[in-house]
Amino acid sequence: MPESTLTRPAHPRGATPAEVAAQVPGVTLAGADAGDVRLTGATVRAQDARPGDLFCAVPGTATHGARFAAGAIEAGAVAVLTDPDGAALLAEDGHDVPVLLHDDPRSMLGPVAAVVYGAPSSSMTLVGITGTSGKTTTSYLVEAALAAGGNPTGLIGTVGTRIAGVDVPTTLTTPEGSALQGLFASMVERGVTAAVMEVSSHALAQNRAGGTRFAVGAFTNLSQDHLDYHPTMEDYFAAKSLLFVGPEACESAVICVDDEWGHRMAELRRAAGLPLLTVATTGPADWTAGEVAAYSDGTQRFTLSGPDGQTFSAVVGLPGAYNVANAALALVIAHEAGVPLADAARGIGAVAVPGRVQRIDRGQDFLAVVDYAHKPAALDAVIATLRGQTAGRIAVVVGAGGDRDRGKRPLMGEAAASAAELVIVTDDNPRTEDPAAIRAAVVAGARAVAGGGEVREIGDRRAAIVEAVNWARTGDVVLVAGKGHETGQEINGVKHPFDDRDELAAALEARA
Repeated sequence: MPESTLTRPAHPRGATPAEVAAQVPGVTLAGADAGDVRLTGATVRAQDARPGDLFCAVPGTATHGARFAAGAIEAGAVAVLTDPDGAALLAEDGHDVPVLLHDDPRSMLGPVAAVVYGAPSSSMTLVGITGTSGKTTTSYLVEAALAAGGNPTGLIGTVGTRIAGVDVPTTLTTPEGSALQGLFASMVERGVTAAVMEVSSHALAQNRAGGTRFAVGAFTNLSQDHLDYHPTMEDYFAAKSLLFVGPEACESAVICVDDEWGHRMAELRRAAGLPLLTVATTGPADWTAGEVAAYSDGTQRFTLSGPDGQTFSAVVGLPGAYNVANAALALVIAHEAGVPLADAARGIGAVAVPGRVQRIDRGQDFLAVVDYAHKPAALDAVIATLRGQTAGRIAVVVGAGGDRDRGKRPLMGEAAASAAELVIVTDDNPRTEDPAAIRAAVVAGARAVAGGGEVREIGDRRAAIVEAVNWARTGDVVLVAGKGHETGQEINGVKHPFDDRDELAAALEARA
């Protein structure tokens, strides 16, 4: 897919290779004489290279990126960032260009690109949100709150990227460092004054956000996920903590302390002597959310109480206790970013987040919902929320992703069977794994629950959704979990068109 014109500024500030080497510790200048070479962009993808680019040639799992330098240089790249092995490959292939050297060039993508693009994150109020669950919802709420405060806004996250109201195609929750800085520069050029981004643990561990100034950093919660990448929960927590106490820690922190990990994160921040605000729905904090009133349409009203006894009434259009926590966190983040609480509350009041407790209504006499819950704790939370909205039964269509944390698969089945009357285990995104093996692990967890719900296995996700819809009676709930906003199903390297929202709607229409 061609790179969008919005992913970079049209008129970049630029920098010379010598300026980059002087401003980024550990990066040295080698190769051909840089002369009057001026870098005006940076890319890690040779196919996206443009005239004036710095091509970032990083080692890959199978091939070193330097092997693709010819294509980048032919497209106009004027210098290369790489490691000593990459430099040797460049020389071997006869590429006589200026080279910026670092032993770990991937970790330098952000810092180097930040110099090339003129430190764009310093030209706006940037909010970074990390945690296991709630990042996307909180980001959407914060974006709306910032906009209500009069700011042209930007958003980068799981559902996508938006610059001043225009959607920009991206693939990762947190893009590679070179792409991220290009997006920031594009935002600044287009008048964005405040932006919010999800910061994944992978991105923090790989320094994708290196070179970025976060005016506010926020933490939602922590539960089991990504243990295919992080060997332990402690390692996972340590990666998240880099946003708050790392070498480029956020200037101000807002941390939800509803779980023990939040308390630990707050203690780390406090021990570092850095600015901190805590938020909670269950216990003491600088800001607390209480007096919650939940309504049948899924909206909730709550009271936010802050320092010095101040109180504020707010509404969030999303059900569940966890969304009160997300909304409270978003309000305090926006307030810390300079938005008056009244404006922030007005902004979040009508936000709907794609694929998050999203109701699909085709006139049926039961509730049908799509949710992105793909972690045990998130699945627990959304089922508990739906249980509070019905006196009927609950069916859950659920699976687990391939090439990801295997340990959570039985836990997904356990979470579903512990709380639902019917669990239909199906395929999620099997990727390169055997779908039947993934389902077997989820089924095993579900069937291990004593007194749990009925468990059925239907590999075809469309058929599984139809089965759940046809099972439902008046007053029941059908929850299709795991993929949320996603519009494809990845099988053996191919992304097939598939949207749970469309499939659930079609099943409801067929039943009617």
